[in-house]
Amino acid sequence: MVTCYLRYVIDPYKLKEFEHYSKLWIPLVNKFGGQHHGYFLPSEGANDVALALFTFPSFAEYEQYRKDSFNDPDCIAAFKYAEETRCILNYERSFFRPLFE
Repeated sequence: MVTCYLRYVIDPYKLKEFEHYSKLWIPLVNKFGGQHHGYFLPSEGANDVALALFTFPSFAEYEQYRKDSFNDPDCIAAFKYAEETRCILNYERSFFRPLFE
């Protein structure tokens, strides 16, 4: 199991656009076999940082999702929306494995 952690720097004046973008991706990750744990939007503190967490059964399945997402019409539309609205200034992606015991 691998969990993808995304840390976004967003345009705080385009929070509604980023929220819309986030809502597009939750079902898409699930569609490709992942489990989305949600987006976490600014509340108190920094107004330009948002997070997302989602899990795939393996890193290989995550890589397949990434490959497939570049050919999926709904994913392409979500990528295009972010590009057109410029709600995301940059992001970083990290991967974690859970430890339960």
